[in-house]
Amino acid sequence: MEERIPMTLIHRLTPLALALLLAACATTAPPPAATAEPAALPTPAPSVEAAPVTEATTAVPVRTMASELLEDNLRPGEKIDLDSPDASADLWARLRGGLQLPDLDDDWVRKAEAWYSARPDYVERMTTRGSRYLFHILEEVEKRGMPAELALLPFVESAFVTHAVSSAKATGMWQFMPATGRDFDLKQNIFRDDRRDVLASTRAALDYLGRLYKQFGDWHLALAAYNWGQGNVSKAIARNQRLGLPTDYASLKMPDETRYYVPKLQAVKNIVLNPDRFALSLPPVANHPYFLSVKIERDIDVALAAELAGLSLETFQQFNPQMNKPVILAAATQQVLLPYDQAGNFAENLSRHTGPLATWTAWVVPKTMSPSEAARRTGMAEAALRDVNRIPPKMLVKAGSTLLVPRAAHVQDDVSERLADSASLSLAPDAPPPGALRRVSFKAGKADTVAGVAARYKVKAEQVAQWNKVGSGTRFKPGQSIVVYTAAQPIVAKAATPAARPAAKGKATTTARAAKPAAPRVLAKARGGKGRGNVVASAAP
Repeated sequence: MEERIPMTLIHRLTPLALALLLAACATTAPPPAATAEPAALPTPAPSVEAAPVTEATTAVPVRTMASELLEDNLRPGEKIDLDSPDASADLWARLRGGLQLPDLDDDWVRKAEAWYSARPDYVERMTTRGSRYLFHILEEVEKRGMPAELALLPFVESAFVTHAVSSAKATGMWQFMPATGRDFDLKQNIFRDDRRDVLASTRAALDYLGRLYKQFGDWHLALAAYNWGQGNVSKAIARNQRLGLPTDYASLKMPDETRYYVPKLQAVKNIVLNPDRFALSLPPVANHPYFLSVKIERDIDVALAAELAGLSLETFQQFNPQMNKPVILAAATQQVLLPYDQAGNFAENLSRHTGPLATWTAWVVPKTMSPSEAARRTGMAEAALRDVNRIPPKMLVKAGSTLLVPRAAHVQDDVSERLADSASLSLAPDAPPPGALRRVSFKAGKADTVAGVAARYKVKAEQVAQWNKVGSGTRFKPGQSIVVYTAAQPIVAKAATPAARPAAKGKATTTARAAKPAAPRVLAKARGGKGRGNVVASAAP
């Protein structure tokens, strides 16, 4: 007689603990791990000898015994029983019971309702994606005593696309700007971006919303500040106060993006309350975790982790989208999220795995060097090193930078916590020898762009962007000073629109001196207005 494993014992076990439990109870062998989809980034050859790691842990973690169970991080002391009536209840009904915000009913709401109603396929994809994360988010919202409407906010922010990026560089399911993410302890480095992390970004978003509500004392104003910025909302309130006008959400002067923001959330709320009214349907969502948090004790390749879980690489990354590189560093990412049914596969297959877990490691560059030299030292092809570390052409890697390189077979230590948390990549233009270039400066015409100037002078667009401290897609303002370094004889720059300015202003001036290109920009300045921009990554694949 087959003995069933109680589901109350599975939640958040260490991999070996869960594997031993499964092995002891099962009467048949577990299904074989599915083959993961090939990773987009190059895989090093097994024979490659990597450069020594300058920062690493020294002790191999001791596996936890099967009797030790980890508590649910959402409900400490409680275990999940999938056979209980609560677990089989409808999560949508639970969410409806927690709705608290006063309703809006205006033309903006009608507009949003009409938009969603006209796109039933989009709503189905959006709500199906959201169903993976709703239980966790609603648990967090309820634990903080917040309105359940906040659990619906990712529908508005990103349509629950965990890797969504807006035109203003807001990232993740909750659309955090880089600076705001750092304010709420969301790590952003070469190895990971916690703005995409499901657990971390949810915690940070609710912390931020809670702070905004404390400041404004009104959830609609808090939501407006989440979208527009608390400083802008404070100024709009102060303006109305000076004019003797009301200071509620509907009375403030704000950009259309923010004016439409809360009505979109209201429209989603109305759909959840009564989908039939809009000829829409919601996927069934059970009242229990869709995913489990499984402890990671050693560095492991992303592709291997997906394979051991029996998931495609794409599906694995939907639950763990914060990884910037093809390896998970245990010192910085102590857990991975896996669908409930795949957690057992992962633990069982991990306990049986006999080969290396990680084929990548981190190397701190001892001196400023070219990518070709770094590739020679680490046994990589230069193209592969550039690709995995995202190094553009004509750039040097500065001393102290961290590169991802192949992990030699004899390397047993994992990357240290300090390096995993602080790793950065600093680049400098690869300047030619003194006297090899001439400096050319001229005034931009109406149609001058970085790409156009680069083509005119037969140099890389990345170089023009670096020399002029702009982004590679920049269009120069008419009359703006442009600098180019060229190996050619003095050149007279041709204006893009000769009639728009005197010929004298179109002439380039040159000085025969060594090129001193500007230092690379670390972050491009976000464009697109005061809001966080439109989501660029498709929210409806």
